[in-house]
Amino acid sequence: MRTVLKLVLLIPVLYLFAIPVYYALSCSSVICSDINIEIVDSSDYHFVTEQGLLNLARGNNEKIVGQPLGNVQVGDIEKRIKVLRELRVAEVYTTIDGTVHLYADQRDPVLRIIPDSGGDFFLDEEGYIFRKRNLYNPRLHIAGGSIDLSGLVLQNISIFDTSATKTNTLRDLYHFIKFIDKDAFWSAQIDQIYIDNRNRVDLVPRAGSHIIHLGTFENYEGKLRNLAAFYEKVMPEAGWNKYSSISLEFRDQVVCRRRQ
Repeated sequence: MRTVLKLVLLIPVLYLFAIPVYYALSCSSVICSDINIEIVDSSDYHFVTEQGLLNLARGNNEKIVGQPLGNVQVGDIEKRIKVLRELRVAEVYTTIDGTVHLYADQRDPVLRIIPDSGGDFFLDEEGYIFRKRNLYNPRLHIAGGSIDLSGLVLQNISIFDTSATKTNTLRDLYHFIKFIDKDAFWSAQIDQIYIDNRNRVDLVPRAGSHIIHLGTFENYEGKLRNLAAFYEKVMPEAGWNKYSSISLEFRDQVVCRRRQ
């Protein structure tokens, strides 16, 4: 009885091992008939193209269609595609109908960074930084100035990994951007952010010809509340071009400099 029971229990286990082996042997001889490329959010972001992924998949003119699936180096193709830092996920796999599938999930950018040291980069939702490669420019706020992108942040490590950056500047910048993006007024009003070598922040608004001196990122929510009240109560009478600068550096104060 025990022997029969053991055999009954063993059959499903053998089945689970046998099916993948059978599938692999069956697929290996199937001729590749097509390459299917799926790019997630392709209508929203254009960091990569189907042709670009196809070129990477082919490598040095590697023939894929017409080859037995067993000869298609899926692992090598995936490695070549994963070189693209614009992708959050890159997967390559085959199906028994003879199709090689390329799946690419693009990163979701929240900010464009153009530091004084040179280069053009994007910061994504998960805190990863990747270089701008083509002419595509999603509608994002732009940060510039003395922003250090050296070291680990350019090695595919999130800015939220404390080993990646020496300071909190990038993390503070990220949280600031997420805050203003959630507010319809500030998202529309603030155009650019500039950070100097003392980590002091200037904001360039879209309405008005003044510069907003935020100071540091500390208590930025309170500072923007004070500025919103100033905009509402003073600007309609004074006019949007009366001041050359508005400083929010000092707690609970809005200090303006008149245009000469």
